[in-house]
Amino acid sequence: MQHKVYYGLPKKVLFCKKTLMSNQKPNSTVEFNHNKKSKKDTLKFDKKGISESWYYSRLKKKIDYKSREKELLKLLDNHRGKYGNYDCIVPGSGGKDSGYAAHILKFKYGMNPLLVTWPPILYTTYGYNNFKNWISSGRHKNISAKRDEKTMKILTKLSIKNLLHPFQTFILGQKIFAVKMAIKYKIPLVFYGEHEAEHGSLPLADNYVSLRKKSFFTFKNLDKLHLGGVPIKRLETDYSLKKKDLDIFLPPSENSLKNFPLEVHYLGYYLRWTPQETFYYAVENCGFLPRPFRTQGTYSKYNSIDDKIDDLHYYTTFIKFGVGRTTYDVSQELRNDHLTIDEGKKLIKKYDGEFPDRYFKEIMKYLNINPGYFHKLCNKFRSPHLWKKVKKNWKLRHTANMDGVDD
Repeated sequence: MQHKVYYGLPKKVLFCKKTLMSNQKPNSTVEFNHNKKSKKDTLKFDKKGISESWYYSRLKKKIDYKSREKELLKLLDNHRGKYGNYDCIVPGSGGKDSGYAAHILKFKYGMNPLLVTWPPILYTTYGYNNFKNWISSGRHKNISAKRDEKTMKILTKLSIKNLLHPFQTFILGQKIFAVKMAIKYKIPLVFYGEHEAEHGSLPLADNYVSLRKKSFFTFKNLDKLHLGGVPIKRLETDYSLKKKDLDIFLPPSENSLKNFPLEVHYLGYYLRWTPQETFYYAVENCGFLPRPFRTQGTYSKYNSIDDKIDDLHYYTTFIKFGVGRTTYDVSQELRNDHLTIDEGKKLIKKYDGEFPDRYFKEIMKYLNINPGYFHKLCNKFRSPHLWKKVKKNWKLRHTANMDGVDD
């Protein structure tokens, strides 16, 4: 029996034999093009049932990182001391990755980075403390975005209502704020941390280049942009949002970069990037501290802990794609040879899809959303080819453990 498929996902559900990741996992997208009709590009598998991200993890072992570090040194030398007080920009909010990137660029490679922050929607106490430690530990200068609170709430609420994507406003800012600051302060070198393509979130070939594609942070036609799944003009007419308050959420135009030699690089292209190692480095050098309790939806204590909405974001990926936070973490650790398949399966079975109730009521109150409405909305976003209602409970049709209702 053929079941209806949402979001342009593959009809047949597969799980990578090496990483346990599903072929339903969406690749990174241009957020300001995202609307209700958007179709997802997803993780690619070969005929053997193995994902692109696994193959890259094997190729990664053969990369000559000494040679790549020489490339990095040449790049840094071309920019060092040319733009006044700062040599490059490092975006982040004080997590382990941005902590590692800023610290190593300054203290190992002699750069003076300007840190720029698109703040979390709702800071956790632990996240805010790590943010302050990130700045003070490296004696860095930081610029944080100042957003209109009303606009932020409306856009976040719309992203939930239209896309079941509570993290869209944060992801938008992560991808564009650093670029806008680079243009404003005339500092053309920007460094992000881990390469997105490593997770299979971009085409495999993208792993072999250090630069981020400009399509992720520029636009050609303002009329084609969406925020919260709504065209920009409608946000002004239907929701009474002012253009000046929306501007901070919008990417720079392609024209604004015509005479500006912007380079947005992944530091993880040049340096071996392993989550556990960046965590240890950030603890030792940047004052980074994990939470004293497990993150709901997974088994770790140190990944993405700065925003209270983060946990809810991964719950919604579980609803829409059948891929929860544990699956993301397990897949990464399998690629890094830090888990066995059997260990990964047990962790997924135990934690994936766990409802994050720790901050849920606070989030709903902040956004003025009825909790009951949110749960009903989740059910509308469940793709029938992934989910089946058994009595009163929703069950996945297929799982990595092969214990779904249709397995």
